[in-house]
Parts: sequence; C-alpha cells; structure tokens
Amino acid sequence: MAELNVQPKKKSPILWIILALIALALLFFLVRRNSETKTSPVSDTTVQDTIAKTVADWDQVDFNAPGTSYDEVSDKGIVIRSANGYAIYGIGENILFAKDQSSIQSTADAQLQQIAASLKKRFDGASLGIYGNTDSTGTASHNKKLGSERAEAVKTWLIKNGFSENMISIHSKGETAPVATNATEKGKELNRSVEIVALTSKK
Repeated sequence: MAELNVQPKKKSPILWIILALIALALLFFLVRRNSETKTSPVSDTTVQDTIAKTVADWDQVDFNAPGTSYDEVSDKGIVIRSANGYAIYGIGENILFAKDQSSIQSTADAQLQQIAASLKKRFDGASLGIYGNTDSTGTASHNKKLGSERAEAVKTWLIKNGFSENMISIHSKGETAPVATNATEKGKELNRSVEIVALTSKK
C-alpha cells in the first residue's frame, strides 16, 4: 500500500496582507477622527482679537495721529487723537489704576464718563478697540498680561455703562509701544496708559 504524504496547506500571504491593510485603515480613521475633535486652548484675548478682525481693520489705526479736542471732553488727563474714520482716547494708568494693578479706581469714573459720553455722541455703533500699554518695569510677559487685564477692566466698565460687548475688543501692547523713554520716571508714567479706539470705517 502506497504511503500518502499529506502536508498541511500553507496559508496564503495575500490573506495576511489584506488583514494588515484593514488594520492600517482602521488605525488611520481613528487617528484622524481624534485629531479633528481635539481643540487647542485659546485665550480670551485671542478670541476677542479674532472677533475684532471680522468687525474692523485695526491695522489701519495710526497711534501717532494728530491731536484734537472735543467740547464734551474737558478733563486734561484725557488725550484725544483722530484721523479719517477713527479717534483715539488716551487716559493715563495713574488715573485709572493703582501701581501694577488692574482694578479701576473709583476716582477714574468721572474721566471714563466723559469718554463714554463722547463715544456715544460721535461714534455711536462704532467698533471699539481697547489697548493696554505699560512701561518696561518687570518682564515682557508680565507687562503683556497686565496690559490685557487693564484693557479688559475698561471693557467691563464700558459694557456696564451701555456699550455692546460684541463691538468691543481688547488688545495688549504691553511694553512694546513706548511713547517716551523708560529710563526716567516721567517717561515710564507716559508709557503707562489705556487707549480706546473708536473705528467707524476702513481705508
């Protein structure tokens, strides 16, 4: 009787290739889905700046625009500059805030009321950008944060006094845009300010 030599069938490599491709496709799908649902944290300031860009073009603002005066603003601590389509109301940090603080002092209410009245009279419905400026004392990151917090405080005050939140954005220049030298106390004082820009049109 002849001896039968029966060997087990070898599995086809094609089957393994197909299974590997399916596994890779599933892995790719899961990784892609996870990356699409994951969102990176965004600061409130960044969100406000993004909203502001869709409302107004803040890059057109020249902070060295010529000075002007409005009858309704009598306080000498408020500096007004204007150009075609916008005005800038500047107010010193020493009026608004205590040193290195971001809470508005009660004594600043009169100046803010004058600015608010002027904004309502001349720029009703305009986009408002609030810029915080500091001197160079401390680190750049601290000053950037402080400028943002002070701009936010002024924004909160304006909202409480009848301005639309959707039309107000905050921007912090920190120590990056000095108007005087930081080598003297007088220069530092001039560099610490909040500027409210009312923008009504684009160039």
